[in-house]
Amino acid sequence: MRWRDVGKLDCTIARTLSVIGDRWTLLVLRDAFLGTRRFDAFQASLGITRHRLADRLRKLVGHGVLRRERYQASPPRFEYRLTEKGHDLYGVIVTIAGWGDKHMAGKEGPPVERVHRGCGHVTALRLTCDHCGDAVTARDMTARPTKRYRDTTTRSTSDRRSKERA
Repeated sequence: MRWRDVGKLDCTIARTLSVIGDRWTLLVLRDAFLGTRRFDAFQASLGITRHRLADRLRKLVGHGVLRRERYQASPPRFEYRLTEKGHDLYGVIVTIAGWGDKHMAGKEGPPVERVHRGCGHVTALRLTCDHCGDAVTARDMTARPTKRYRDTTTRSTSDRRSKERA
């Protein structure tokens, strides 16, 4: 399978990676969450070529993660803002940052800390169960097929068994 086809898989992780799964895109998103909006500011922060940055921004706009808004008419200039779909990626970015803070920061520690605006305290993202509110880790979770997938699999198996009997 080629990387460009990964978004066609029946897997939401693969489909997500087809949109945000390269290093430059994740860094563009990091900067967007830190308040960067203009092309030149992204480029200065990232040190990325104009062509590559334009490609990543175009892809994020095309997938509805960012929206392009004109801020100057002549010459036309645009800024890039996170959409609701983009804001939904905050947990992904913070989780990656948290892993990096723990495993990649080195002796001096991480370069930034995340502060909850509501109370002013440093905080970390944590996963909780929607039902009971308990914190969860990988050891507390299991994955199972959704009803749609279970029904499809059951039908396929029944169809195959019917054909085998005939």
